[in-house]
Amino acid sequence: MTASNGAHRKNSPANGVSIPSKFQYSSSSSDDDDDYVNYGYSCAAETESPVLDPRDQNTADNWIPRNPSLVRLTGKHPFNAEAPLKKLMDSGFITPVPLHYVRNHGPVPKSTWEEWTIEVTGLVTEPTRFTMTQLVTEFPSKEFPVTLVCAGNRRKEQNMVKQTIGFNWGAAGVSTSVWRGVPLRDVLKRCGIMGNRKGALNVCFEGAENLPGGGGSKYGTSLRKEVAMDPARDIILAYMQNGERLTPDHGFPMRIIIPGFIGGRMVKWLKRITVTTAESDNYYHYKDNRVFPSSVDAELANSQGWWYRPEYIINELNVNSVITTPCHDEMLHIHSGTAQGSYSLRGYAYSGGGRRVTRVEVSMDGGDTWQVCTLDRPEKPNKYGKYWCWCFWNLEVEILELLRAKEIAVRAWDEALNTQPENHIWNLMGMMNNCWFRVKVNVRKVLGEITIIFEHPTLPGNETGGWMAKEVNQENKNVSSTPVANGPSDVYSVSEVQKHTSADSAWIIVHGLVYNCTRFLKDHPGGTDSILINAGSDCTEEFDAIHSVDAKKMLDEYRIGKLASNEQVQEDVRKVISSPLATIKGKNVALVLREKFSCKLVAKKSLTQDVRLFRFELPDREQLLGLPVGKHIFLCATIEKKVCIRAYTPSSDPNAVGYLEIVVKIYFKGTHPDFPDGGLMSQHLETLELGSFIDVKGPFGHIEYTGKGNFLVHGKRKYAKQLAMIAGGTGITPIYQVMQAIMSDPEDRTEMHLVYANRTEEDILLRKEMDCWAEKYPDKLKVWYVVSENVKQGWKYSVGIVDGNVLREHIPVATEYTLALACGPPGMLKCAVKPNLESMGYDTVESLLVF
Repeated sequence: MTASNGAHRKNSPANGVSIPSKFQYSSSSSDDDDDYVNYGYSCAAETESPVLDPRDQNTADNWIPRNPSLVRLTGKHPFNAEAPLKKLMDSGFITPVPLHYVRNHGPVPKSTWEEWTIEVTGLVTEPTRFTMTQLVTEFPSKEFPVTLVCAGNRRKEQNMVKQTIGFNWGAAGVSTSVWRGVPLRDVLKRCGIMGNRKGALNVCFEGAENLPGGGGSKYGTSLRKEVAMDPARDIILAYMQNGERLTPDHGFPMRIIIPGFIGGRMVKWLKRITVTTAESDNYYHYKDNRVFPSSVDAELANSQGWWYRPEYIINELNVNSVITTPCHDEMLHIHSGTAQGSYSLRGYAYSGGGRRVTRVEVSMDGGDTWQVCTLDRPEKPNKYGKYWCWCFWNLEVEILELLRAKEIAVRAWDEALNTQPENHIWNLMGMMNNCWFRVKVNVRKVLGEITIIFEHPTLPGNETGGWMAKEVNQENKNVSSTPVANGPSDVYSVSEVQKHTSADSAWIIVHGLVYNCTRFLKDHPGGTDSILINAGSDCTEEFDAIHSVDAKKMLDEYRIGKLASNEQVQEDVRKVISSPLATIKGKNVALVLREKFSCKLVAKKSLTQDVRLFRFELPDREQLLGLPVGKHIFLCATIEKKVCIRAYTPSSDPNAVGYLEIVVKIYFKGTHPDFPDGGLMSQHLETLELGSFIDVKGPFGHIEYTGKGNFLVHGKRKYAKQLAMIAGGTGITPIYQVMQAIMSDPEDRTEMHLVYANRTEEDILLRKEMDCWAEKYPDKLKVWYVVSENVKQGWKYSVGIVDGNVLREHIPVATEYTLALACGPPGMLKCAVKPNLESMGYDTVESLLVF
């Protein structure tokens, strides 16, 4: 696209005119801003044309056409309004201008394009007053979509808890437009903005409106100079919105757009830009857009000067999300035709500072479990990787799930792993409210038919309704959702449970109940470590993900009491001192026992048709993973509405800094008759996009190789000079990890004999690495492969299965200095490995280590 002189363009996205399917993040020949990315998105739907509203008849704004469906939040005047939430969402990714929220502090200035000027003054070498024509024709222009959000979005929820000094914004104080304008930094460079040494530290903006009350001046604010001049910020002096010149309510003829910031920094009807040493001294810069501690009321803020403390100013938006479908008071009738069906939950999410929303989650059990939603994000980032727009989310849920639910809650996460708090954090101005958005689910009989009635927390402005209105005199309480029925009633604090983390006393928390698992350690099928790794902590998620119904019933035998109430728990948490970063020989490591962390997927490589190498970035690029050789990690994800946890052994070098790698065979749906649904976790990993996150926990496992032939097995030492290694399929990964450790230590002279079974030659994992070692160090490693089908010409290894003949020929005989290591399918271990090893003289109780 080329620079525009401000005239209307035929393909503009205003008033429902469709945007081209490939709309370019456009720049007209600026040397700083090129190579923007193309992306496509759907345009806004048709909406009512603005009209002269009778409610404006006796106000200074009686000349401005407005959409009559907008919900007015401050009476007739000044005009502050948001769209009905359903109408906002129905309009699509780009909001039609008539439905865009409006925040005015006073009367809208009357102006003309031809007469308007903008003055640039202060610490610049060439103070200049620009006409609109000069700005549009003499500077490069940029056009891209930006989501604007009022810092008071969702304020009414706070007002229902305790009145703030702000009016009642609902959940539609947010809109997205395609903005076109002149880069601010280009204008400031033209005027010769001075350097920091000459005192040029801030850039102040002032509008044209004459405002009543406090200070009786213009609306103004400021930015730090380094922000104003940052090309990654995409700050523009905008003169077009959705392809048309700005409308009066949105700042005609020019306003500033600061993507990723709150709307309160984006001065409308812009008249003056002043470069200064100090930040703006404008009344509205100090007496608006602040988030104080909850203890600060209006009297305290004024008497103690809280307004002038810089740490409480708001600039960048925080992460937020809202449920828009179901609507408030929507009814879902339940009958034989709908009970077995599904329902699509929908909503929006955004974050600030250019941070991408990475996931949105919905809970229908009070936050005990979360389901990951599908994101619809038409926007592509700018060339600096910044995202300026909201995204939409959706989640299909079963109607039966809704019938069981009491409420639906949503929370979003951004790429900095910021997320939304569970409860309101009240503040004097009622700004930046981003607690979980909750919709109540009420089941009633309507005309004799079972009906679900959905209830939003509030309605905007003075509209009545919402579940918070019914609870206005109650304090929000965070109560455990799992009642204690029969059984011990002793109450334990978190700090008390955290003391029991050893084999002598191992306690865990599951669904708010406390269990002493000490006497079950030796009988646990998963080994002692799988309990001890969670001892002293809440392992509800892990327990539910990998245990059967029968196991959950068995757990009741070990119950000793319940967790303290939430108030006591929070007090305990405050007293608990966080453990310092774990270290290995002075090095920072990521794995900390009983703690989970998130890793970002940074690379994915196809090794074969169904085998992938995934590389995940650790939270700190200077970290080691910290996984002892022989142990494995858990990958945790919410898949198909359930928590899924699977064990994997990384293939990366234990000394790799900043990342971990895993080799995974993808078990696709419909490829094996015995497993028609395929592998849940492997298919999830296959669908992950670069930049996605997955949770990691560990270390886990009862076997550890400590070097030079030494092992710890359930804490007991074992030693070998020779290792008989037997692996099947993906079971090679823990054995490969031991091989890798031995090969990386020139002083480790342990001999290894590997028999590795697969279905086909193509299924052999890590073959290149193992063959290279075997060729280079034939006295240290011998490798023998077994495949059962699709044998190619020239195959020099075994065909069939692992049997006694294969093992006798390719692994060492049993001695007091020989150990067997095995990992593979249970059938192979039970029917092929153990009996044949026993026939060769191996003690499969003491000398067989099964991963």
